[in-house]
Amino acid sequence: MIIDFRSDTVTRPTPGMLEAMIKADVGDDVFGEDEAVNALEAFAAGMFGMEAGIFCASGTMTNQIAIKCHTQPADEVICESQSHIYQYEGGGIAFNSGCQVKLVDGNRGRITADEISAVVNPQDIHKAPSRLISLENTSNRGGGSCYDIREIEKIRELCNREKLQLHLDGARLFNALIARNETPEAYGRLFDSISICLSKGLGAPVGSVLLGKKEFIYKARRIRKILGGGMRQAGYLAAGGLYALQHHVSRLSEDHAHARQIAKTLQERDFVKSIMPVETNIIIFEVNPPYTALQLTQKLKERNMLVYAISPTRIRMVLHLDVTPAMVNTACAVVAGVEV
Repeated sequence: MIIDFRSDTVTRPTPGMLEAMIKADVGDDVFGEDEAVNALEAFAAGMFGMEAGIFCASGTMTNQIAIKCHTQPADEVICESQSHIYQYEGGGIAFNSGCQVKLVDGNRGRITADEISAVVNPQDIHKAPSRLISLENTSNRGGGSCYDIREIEKIRELCNREKLQLHLDGARLFNALIARNETPEAYGRLFDSISICLSKGLGAPVGSVLLGKKEFIYKARRIRKILGGGMRQAGYLAAGGLYALQHHVSRLSEDHAHARQIAKTLQERDFVKSIMPVETNIIIFEVNPPYTALQLTQKLKERNMLVYAISPTRIRMVLHLDVTPAMVNTACAVVAGVEV
């Protein structure tokens, strides 16, 4: 039995999800005639109290479309230095939008209104206009850390004063909502656009949804077409995403509990130097000699346990719906049995 903690993107559709996908009422989505896609977009927008949504192939696509919609070439995007849009989207902000990025070193992937206010460019022809703030919740490289919604409210007030747009990379937003006992509607009131991923902890095979006002989503649909993202009978995939939103949100608390259980075992081992606070489904820990991150990754792989080395000294583990309680107990036993 292989236990895969490399990412929550490795999940496979559940039997109920597969049945929903097979039974999907599909059409040509570029013509707006795929009923399953339309249902997903309407359902997701309704959850957040936003006007409209657009189904895309990936979270990278929804983020990049949002940035393109909000900006003009030579504008500036402000984000935390570990943000997915900067670290993992292939330079897409420069390539797709022609914008520069201003990085803020925050706290485990999170930035404050005061930190943002300090770097917003003044009106000056020598400087790129600060146009968009992008937040990530939860923060991947921050170990699944969650924003305090009161801080986001302060950032929203700053955006209103400075006439800035506010985007949320909510790839794992539902993990944050469950962990903090918050509602989607509260986030829908704060952001100009929100990207939610269906293929991570929610377990759908493919896809993300970008949410915003109708005019914004109309523009997003045109940009998706330009990027080659117009899909035809995409409803077979969208049905999996709709099933995930309807059935797989509340169970995320199980993944969080599993992450805390494994982290507790890791804390007892001498080869673990430190562990980031575990708030949701991600564990990031620093490795002590005699191991490097790659060496420990290989050692665990030999015991049928897959983890991901994100630096020479750091390992990431991500819990998801394909990891059962029995697998978690096995993983704890494997960690406890690693030789030092």
